[in-house]
Amino acid sequence: MIIDLSNKNALVCGSSDGIGKCIALQLAEAGAHITLLARNEIKLQQVLSELDTSKGQKHNYLVADFSNPADVKQVVDHAAATNVYHILVNNTGGPPGGPITQATDAAFYSAFQAHLINNHHLVQAVWEGMKNSGYGRIINVISTSVKIPLKGLGVSNTIRGAVGNWSKTLSLELAPFGITVNNVLPGATKTGRLSSIIENKADKAGHEITEVEAEMLSEIPMGRFGSPDEVAHAAVFLASKQAAYITGTNIVVDGGRTGNL
Repeated sequence: MIIDLSNKNALVCGSSDGIGKCIALQLAEAGAHITLLARNEIKLQQVLSELDTSKGQKHNYLVADFSNPADVKQVVDHAAATNVYHILVNNTGGPPGGPITQATDAAFYSAFQAHLINNHHLVQAVWEGMKNSGYGRIINVISTSVKIPLKGLGVSNTIRGAVGNWSKTLSLELAPFGITVNNVLPGATKTGRLSSIIENKADKAGHEITEVEAEMLSEIPMGRFGSPDEVAHAAVFLASKQAAYITGTNIVVDGGRTGNL
């Protein structure tokens, strides 16, 4: 299967590192023009220099902080006023771990804004351009907790579920225009977030990091953590013309860990 995204513009959030960066790199390899979006301009400049330009692609970046939805909205509205984005990848780092019984109101509000509100602002900015251009792909990078809550991630489980239902509702409204809306659900993937989760669990339990890693690996049938590249492959497929009849669904990339279909 050859995925060709030539002449397609992709806006990739959280693309300065981890899964978002890998998605941006792979979309560029497929021929897309990439607009990176994250808060760290130095990292964005580095990623920009790594993007493929062999097919004449032109790339750029936007700087916005997902902890400030008003900032994200202003930056993206301005960019979308003069650019059509055919592909939107909603992606940002997950909330800190911890049991839900100890979660504060502020933690829920912060996560809700960082994930659902920002995603919504981004979609509102780009969907009409997708409709008018005749091509639209909205891809939300969420978590397997959409299917089964993960231990010790109370706030994340709650907000991820809300984003999943928002996404399904959105898919129903945009399907008549040929715009697809899908979710990629990464399992334990080798990113900075995974390292943070492991360190936090080890610290709270008084265990060695290697012990926590071994326990997590024992729950994964493939016996290893995923790589950001493997998650990105799923996102790039969903962005392609080959995925035109796939919408309103979840693609799980977790080595078989999630205990249901």
